[in-house]
Amino acid sequence: MKKISSLSGIAAFLLCAAIVFTSFKVYNDKTPENSSEQNLNQHSEFSAHSCEKEEWGFYGHRMINRRAVFSLPPEMIGFYKKHIEWITEHAVDPDKRRYATKHEAVRHYIDIDIWGTYPFENIPRKWTDALVKYTDVYVVNSRLDTLHLVGHKVMDVDKYKMTLRSKDLKKAFRKDTVVVYLNGYNEFYKSHIQPQYYKDEMLVDCQLLKDLFKYQPLDLDCDNAFAIDRFSKYGILPYHLNRVYLQLVEAFRKQNIDHIVRLSTDMGHYMGDAHVPLHTTENYNGQMTNQVGIHGFWESRLLELFNEEYDYLVGRATYIDDTQEFFWKTILDSHVLVDSILSIEKRLSRTYPQDKQFCFENRLDATIRIQCEDYCRAFHEELKGMVEDRFTTTIHSLSSVWYTAWVDAGQPDLSELLAAQEAERGIFKNKDDEETDKSFKGGVIKGRGHSN
Repeated sequence: MKKISSLSGIAAFLLCAAIVFTSFKVYNDKTPENSSEQNLNQHSEFSAHSCEKEEWGFYGHRMINRRAVFSLPPEMIGFYKKHIEWITEHAVDPDKRRYATKHEAVRHYIDIDIWGTYPFENIPRKWTDALVKYTDVYVVNSRLDTLHLVGHKVMDVDKYKMTLRSKDLKKAFRKDTVVVYLNGYNEFYKSHIQPQYYKDEMLVDCQLLKDLFKYQPLDLDCDNAFAIDRFSKYGILPYHLNRVYLQLVEAFRKQNIDHIVRLSTDMGHYMGDAHVPLHTTENYNGQMTNQVGIHGFWESRLLELFNEEYDYLVGRATYIDDTQEFFWKTILDSHVLVDSILSIEKRLSRTYPQDKQFCFENRLDATIRIQCEDYCRAFHEELKGMVEDRFTTTIHSLSSVWYTAWVDAGQPDLSELLAAQEAERGIFKNKDDEETDKSFKGGVIKGRGHSN
């Protein structure tokens, strides 16, 4: 897994913002290809401090969650204000979970440009449909040949069917193409492959495959079979947003206080990531354009310096008619800004005095190399309000998602939940929280980080 993700100016919440800052170095035509050995040694020394200490880098995520509470309607705001400290403090838990499980990182981004060009209509908007399209299925026959039968590179898909065209069909069925109807294949996938999503290997039952191809001229020669997910490593953020949303609706319906608070908190983090343009591209840290470190520069450094200048009067939460469409629109609105961010920074790095781009600061008992404030101001102004717009839009979007989940759950009386909670207990850390904190303090991300 290669990547992880973030939010527009909002993303100041980077897990290890300081480390991203220290590693940021932009090369251009006027800069020597290699700096002096002394500078490289200094750079390594300054970068070596622990992520555990960089809690200030979570600032943006926490501020989003906190400010979103105050856009809620009267029926909800009392409940959320009661838990505002939890919702604020734990806004960074999803980032911490990247240290505990390899399945977390991909939930923070989507490298959408891997799959085509805007508006990416070829990418299924529903989770299972995307997995069906981008999961390869292989068969190993009695001669130990591995045959590639199903996969997006060896098939064409329309509304009703998949037309398989793998060259291996000749060996399997003595045919150049085979038609499989989507209804039957989707049911097969959901019943027998998708339940293995979190396993290291996805095995496929040969008899089930034979039944799927039972109308072909030859019986399928299958000793064993397996499937490989080719999609998830490039990020699943919009799908995970929808998943968390449905879980939040269910939590409201069941009036489960712990789940409402935890899922609301997590939703804030993922919504923040979705509003960060560099969470929607393969070139997420400028590594493909000699702009390594731009991720933290845009989402953390600028927000840290200029957030007090922003207008946070975002208005009341509004009902979202189609949340799945809303999540995808958020991703697409972020992605269209990627080229502007990269081109503006590239131009500025070539025209701004080289010796005034980076400074050294003492933070949390460590000295780090970081973008100078005047240089940041120049970049911030060239972006013409982009960071502020994405950050404040996130706040309103989050409150609207919370509100919509509550409405879709039937608008349960949250004041009654508060009364019941007062008689019982508050929100406490559970064993999973303790394990997450322990893994986070270990400092090893299971997946892609911003500076990878």
